[in-house]
Amino acid sequence: MRFYTKQHQCYGGIDLHARTMYLCIFNRDGEMLVHRNMPAGPEPFLKTIAPYRTALVVCVECLFTWYGLADLCAREGSPFVLGHALSMQAIHGGTAKHDTLDAPKIAVLRRGGMLPQAYVSPEERRATRALLRRRLHLTRQRAALLPHVQPTNGPDQPA
Repeated sequence: MRFYTKQHQCYGGIDLHARTMYLCIFNRDGEMLVHRNMPAGPEPFLKTIAPYRTALVVCVECLFTWYGLADLCAREGSPFVLGHALSMQAIHGGTAKHDTLDAPKIAVLRRGGMLPQAYVSPEERRATRALLRRRLHLTRQRAALLPHVQPTNGPDQPA
């Protein structure tokens, strides 16, 4: 498991959804600077992080909606770290799970150097990656269904 250990002045943890994001920013001393729910769009995000932008590293849990934020951070020159969702769950544990708890936990894991990293695929490779993942899913589904279909259509069955 790889961990992102580079030190920064500010650490932002984001619990990201399709339409909303919960943003929590800590400074290096552990003081909470921002803790708010906001629309998941470039303008509200950039407006909120503007005072901390030069010193901020953005951390997000690896779920389905991280592509847009990763691309925005790349365009703006902000460091972006994608946290491995299963490994993060194993590290911070807990049974209560909601945005107001997850965003600070992501930032605290990153601040402490304990954020397990996932691979951020480059934008130009994502279409091929998605296609290969879909093909793998369909291949496995075919392999699971084939033993059920072959006996009914096979020549060894009585008429």
